[in-house]
Amino acid sequence: MSPTRALVFAAGRGERMRPLTDRTPKPLLTVRGKPLIAWHLEKLAGLGVRDVVVNTSWLADRFAPTLGDGAHWGLRLHYSHEGDEPLETGGGMLHALPLLGDNAFIAVNGDIWCDHDFTSLPDQPTGLAHLVLVDNPGHNAKGDFALSGTQVHSDGGPRLTFSGIGVYRPALLAHWRTVVGETVGAGQTPPRFKLAPLLRAAMRADAVSGEHYRGAWTDVGTPERLAALDAPK
Repeated sequence: MSPTRALVFAAGRGERMRPLTDRTPKPLLTVRGKPLIAWHLEKLAGLGVRDVVVNTSWLADRFAPTLGDGAHWGLRLHYSHEGDEPLETGGGMLHALPLLGDNAFIAVNGDIWCDHDFTSLPDQPTGLAHLVLVDNPGHNAKGDFALSGTQVHSDGGPRLTFSGIGVYRPALLAHWRTVVGETVGAGQTPPRFKLAPLLRAAMRADAVSGEHYRGAWTDVGTPERLAALDAPK
């Protein structure tokens, strides 16, 4: 059975997108007639997901008036507010776990656009996580991880870029404190830390699978990329 819950990362400030993000959170910026995050919500609903957690921090009060409770998509939206300072991807996922339950869930970055329809995602990762990787864009020419068959590795090659789309088991976070150690922010309440160190630790245990998606994908990280994505085709 496909995951019935998902997390959309939407807490970041989007510094490189300013001044557009001074008044509008990056996932709510419009692309081809609707907010970036709406593209994800449509796909998640079509896959059978019913509960979506949206983590928020910067301009958190803008989400509910725009997205409502999710009924427009046949979803139930839950907002995981992180306070004035975003908790990074790892801390944000940990903070959202009580709303995500005990089973595998999909997580997607709210500031990407991709025509991946999510139907190729596994119902359950064979290990702790399954990542969608894409060809390296110019702004990340060295890539992030290596893909050998269906296994993702921290080192080696050829390297690909993590798309920001994945399926995760909550157990990935079970030993987060041991993995991140004394990282700045890890000792605060709630803790703030990145997800990448946990993924790399899981990769060393051959517990991360992956796929190479060759379709359209954009990390909407600058006003120029947003304009290019929104331009008439």
